[in-house]
Amino acid sequence: MRVKTGIVRRRRHKKVLKAAKGFRGASGDAFKQAKQATNKAAVYSTRDRLVRKRKMRQLWIIRINAAARINGLTYSTLMNGLKRAGIELDRKVLADIALNNAAEFAKLAETAKAAL
Repeated sequence: MRVKTGIVRRRRHKKVLKAAKGFRGASGDAFKQAKQATNKAAVYSTRDRLVRKRKMRQLWIIRINAAARINGLTYSTLMNGLKRAGIELDRKVLADIALNNAAEFAKLAETAKAAL
């Protein structure tokens, strides 16, 4: 007996076309192009999650460096001083302190200077 794909194919196509909703041109309505476009979008999505982590770390380092220089240190000397002083704060927290609480960051910078 021959197997037909009627409802299975329709459901698969509908799933892809729903995911491609809002895409321009044939990528939004034609199944073949929609499938290619959604696959490409998934690849970009996976890649860009990693890129976002990388960019955020860069931003934190830039903010910490700027605040460190205001307090007479460089980024690397500040991080080294904090490590020697036994202060284990990650870059995300340090960047937040540098941005929102300059006085507290100045205390951390003094502690780092003393530890060097």
